[in-house]
Amino acid sequence: MTEFETYPIDIAGVHRELRLFEVKPGLRIALLNILGDTELVTACSKALAEKLAGVEYDVLVTAEAKSIPLAHGLSLATGKPYAVLRKSYKPYMGDALRAETLSITTGQPQTLYLDEKDRAMMQGKKVIIVDDVISTGSTLQGMRMLLQKAGAVVVAEAAILTEGERARWESIISLGHIPVFTD
Repeated sequence: MTEFETYPIDIAGVHRELRLFEVKPGLRIALLNILGDTELVTACSKALAEKLAGVEYDVLVTAEAKSIPLAHGLSLATGKPYAVLRKSYKPYMGDALRAETLSITTGQPQTLYLDEKDRAMMQGKKVIIVDDVISTGSTLQGMRMLLQKAGAVVVAEAAILTEGERARWESIISLGHIPVFTD
């Protein structure tokens, strides 16, 4: 078995060793993957629900795919519904809204879609954007654009972790912060 360098972190009372992953030469990130990590998702959902208790909102919104378990856990903890912005269009999505942004991770344009069935849920509603990790803000920007098109008002943005330049993410309600690693 290959040994990987890791970054230790405690989030919502749960310890994890995040594998360092090279995204481009000389730049590594600590990779948080909550998919299948029920213990961490449950703890983070409860902790974020507590932090969001003072915010007045109607709907939680996330982008697929890694943060879906967090949105689901927050929905259970808060009793608020959630919607998922999709990254590809399927015919059953009907008259979906779309917004495009540049993905820093892939360097390619990324399109987000709001399913027709969720459009009515957004109109005039106060929403909280939820993500697992906010690093560059490109997905966040696309989500804001799409929700504005849908007539929603973003009242807060929440994440398990922020990453990179800490001062850039002061307005994000989060459970922690991780650095980026340069060689």
